[in-house]
Amino acid sequence: MEVTGLSAPTVTVFISSSLNSFRSEKRYSRSLTIAEFKCKLELVVGSPASCMELELYGADDKFYSKLDQEDALLGSYPIDDGCRIHVIDHSGARLGEYEDVSKVEKYQISQEAYDQRQDSVRSFLKRSKLGRYNEEERAQQEAEATQRLNEEKTQASAISVGSRCEDSQISSVATGLASAMMSHGKTMAA
Repeated sequence: MEVTGLSAPTVTVFISSSLNSFRSEKRYSRSLTIAEFKCKLELVVGSPASCMELELYGADDKFYSKLDQEDALLGSYPIDDGCRIHVIDHSGARLGEYEDVSKVEKYQISQEAYDQRQDSVRSFLKRSKLGRYNEEERAQQEAEATQRLNEEKTQASAISVGSRCEDSQISSVATGLASAMMSHGKTMAA
């Protein structure tokens, strides 16, 4: 690997771990010490910093070195954009342990208890008369829908079977006989 004289203050790397099966792409400052870097990795991989062993791999997934000098700067290693840092966990956790959401207890609340809460989205919508809780707007929308349906029925009844028509409701305009278009359940204007 070639090392250039000037490098960017940050580096974008992929983080993999012995605890999970996915990689994360993250950007870090080259001025972090390895100890500080491990603390930031705790949030990414779920392993305590004291139980981490770090390995540096190139963009071609070739092993470069271990990142084992706690007081060394991240930028002092031959790290570049696209490299991968693999975290080996020594805490005793197993692969996939933090990915299995079936082990997490879910919070559930009954509809009656949720209706009683004053800090919920539903209570906010009711107080503000928004969405389905705005009776005037709902009545207006229903009236408009009924009016559109009646207009479409009127237009459909004005079309005689056998006349030419155009369906502009689909992306490519279709032209054909009214009987053929109507047999597919389309409503058209003459």
